[in-house]
Amino acid sequence: MARLFGTDGVRGLANDELTPELALRLASAAAVVFQTVSGDTSRRPRAVVGRDPRASGEMLEAAVCAGLAATGVDAIRVGVLPTPAIAFLTAEYGADLGVMISASHNPMPDNGIKFFAAGGHKLPDDVEDQIEAAMDAEFVRPIGAAVGRVHDAPDAADRYRKHLAAAIGQSLDGVRVVVDCANGAASTLGPQVYADAGAEVIAIHSDPDGVNINDGCGSTHLDKLQAAVLEYGADLGLAHDGDADRCLAVDSTGAIVDGDMIMAILANAMNTAGRLKDGVLVATVMSNLGLHIAMKDAGVEVRTVGVGDRYVLEELRKGGYSLGGEQSGHIVIPDVGTTGDGIATGLLLMEQLAVTRRRLADLAAIMKVLPQELINVRVADKHAVARAPEVQQAVDAAEAELAGNGRVLLRPSGTEQLVRVMVEAGTADTALETARRIADVVAAAGA
Repeated sequence: MARLFGTDGVRGLANDELTPELALRLASAAAVVFQTVSGDTSRRPRAVVGRDPRASGEMLEAAVCAGLAATGVDAIRVGVLPTPAIAFLTAEYGADLGVMISASHNPMPDNGIKFFAAGGHKLPDDVEDQIEAAMDAEFVRPIGAAVGRVHDAPDAADRYRKHLAAAIGQSLDGVRVVVDCANGAASTLGPQVYADAGAEVIAIHSDPDGVNINDGCGSTHLDKLQAAVLEYGADLGLAHDGDADRCLAVDSTGAIVDGDMIMAILANAMNTAGRLKDGVLVATVMSNLGLHIAMKDAGVEVRTVGVGDRYVLEELRKGGYSLGGEQSGHIVIPDVGTTGDGIATGLLLMEQLAVTRRRLADLAAIMKVLPQELINVRVADKHAVARAPEVQQAVDAAEAELAGNGRVLLRPSGTEQLVRVMVEAGTADTALETARRIADVVAAAGA
């Protein structure tokens, strides 16, 4: 049987793969595991429960709260808030776990459930495995007054907003920003926080109706944000995804500033100010080679981890480092939060515009992006194909040809029977030709 948990919680088509029954069992199992781990019987355990605006979130929220209450856990229901808010509030309320109902940047019909441990930290693989194993186990059901209760927390958004306000020390007065809220969890909060910090805010896709989340907007569809930045003569644009743990940007010319560029800007500023622990930036193997080159020139060491913000978080915690993230816009600043926070990233990026009085395009020029080509090859057995000798030989030959002026990354997909072939090179033509050549070998090996 395939592992239920993916790279970021449990996701699937809502009411088909991810049903209320599954959500209830997941929540009950998580509650049992966390009560076993904590061993604290002196008080009733508590869990923070939040969601994004998807219509199915209402249904799944009810199931999650029922599952928690059935195990004697009180549910603190905080409503529609970003994923990083749930992580923050789990610590803020002294809760034993947090539950976020969201499928992030996925289309509206999908949904997902992710858990946070006490303190707002993501779960390691072994705890997820314990939860999965506990889903079919019997547990002692409390009765009477021992049944968990469900409470609303009307101050949740205000607490999170005050927390974000403390992330920067410079007014954003004079910065005009267009914010694409993806009709998601930050549709009200994001523009509010930016305006409170002094920015002039134009919000787009900020009217969620339960079905329009991520629909042609947000961090995976930047074209409308690019057009709006030019239309309003803004200094920059910021794009969040459905649960606002991502932030991508657009400069005043309409050019995209991705997660790698944002990390380069922030790492350089923090290192210059002596606030980048050990001069280290944590990035994944998907980050562009241009980031590594730029950071070497800036005197910053890049530590590379596997794909997924959870691995970035693990490395940050292990070394006590100050900054990490992904090309996709998951940026983690441990001094601000325990997980990627799109709104905090937007604040810190705009702070650099306000402090330096420079254009975003000029700040982003610290990094030159090498042309990148990604080809997904569908195969029957992704792991066997990725290990095939002829595939490895093709990769080795390509890397020898690139001779340090590019790189090849070949990896099985985390969610589908695909092998991803990614090539970076000095020119777009070289990247494309090399990627196609390796993809042909992969396809033949997988036939």
